[in-house]
Amino acid sequence: MKHLPLTTVFLGLLVLTGPAATQEAPPVSNDVERFCTNIADAARDQRHALQAEELRKLQAEIDSRIDALEEKRAEYEEWLRRRETFLARAQDNVVDIYGRMRPDAAAERLTELGPELAAGILMKLDARRAGIIMNEMETKAAAGVTSVMASAARPKDPS
Repeated sequence: MKHLPLTTVFLGLLVLTGPAATQEAPPVSNDVERFCTNIADAARDQRHALQAEELRKLQAEIDSRIDALEEKRAEYEEWLRRRETFLARAQDNVVDIYGRMRPDAAAERLTELGPELAAGILMKLDARRAGIIMNEMETKAAAGVTSVMASAARPKDPS
């Protein structure tokens, strides 16, 4: 059974036995209900403030992670740029090396590389030098390289 404070009980008795007993009595609320009603707005405001603070912390954490990712992206892009520069130089050096080799030695080495790579190197050489090297290649190897070179020269993929 719920116990009411003594003042609430006394006021209730006065209302019920007093001259206005015939009128409808206002609902009697206990101290706990009044207290809860009085602090409901303050509690809601405090809860909102705590949630807003938590959101600010989460946003700060997300921002710091985004900054770290941006740094990594910039670092990766710089690395990729340096790699591409290196590969371009290396390709040019490889082409120069094959261009300066004796045609029979270059043909033998290019045959071992495979038709795609050999065709790529030969296409970067001047046509006269590439023709001399291909003349020294075995017939099957030269045909494979020529096929790759012809495929690369097509404006559209036939497949």
